Amino acid sequence: MITGLLIRQMEAGDVPDIHESLDRNGIPKPMAYIARCWEENKTGKRVTLAAFVNGGFAGWLHLLAKSYYPDFAEKGIPEINNFDVIPPMRRRGIGSALMDAAEKIAFETYGIVGIGVGLYASYGSAQRIYARRGYIPDGRGITYNNEVVEPGSTVRVDDELVLYMTKNPG
Repeated sequence: MITGLLIRQMEAGDVPDIHESLDRNGIPKPMAYIARCWEENKTGKRVTLAAFVNGGFAGWLHLLAKSYYPDFAEKGIPEINNFDVIPPMRRRGIGSALMDAAEKIAFETYGIVGIGVGLYASYGSAQRIYARRGYIPDGRGITYNNEVVEPGSTVRVDDELVLYMTKNPG
């Protein structure tokens, strides 16, 4: 574990710091989105876990109580979503610590967790990490904009082309 690492649920005062840190590190997110994440934490729609190293923001991920992916939503499978570790903090175990914390919450509350991963090269490290952590494809194939891609169809290869996977405890 990295020295000085703290993982906790997002707090109201984190909103501007997270926005500035993500933006400064080439992961721009609109301030309105980050503020909405905080609001959804207050209502229980999501749990946003934030990682800090020696007091500085290092990354975050979200556990959505109700996934935007219809199959997960119908089955009550929460989804790990929007997982970012800022570049200077990568490859130090911060992402694994965030995943451990999110999985613990999901398993205790729901008994399962889901995640989606993009299918082009930029997602290669995430694909490998999720496989090593025991995530398996949900068996529905790939999706585009959360809709299952039918055989013979043509889709754009971008961030909306996703393979959804699940993990059970143990």
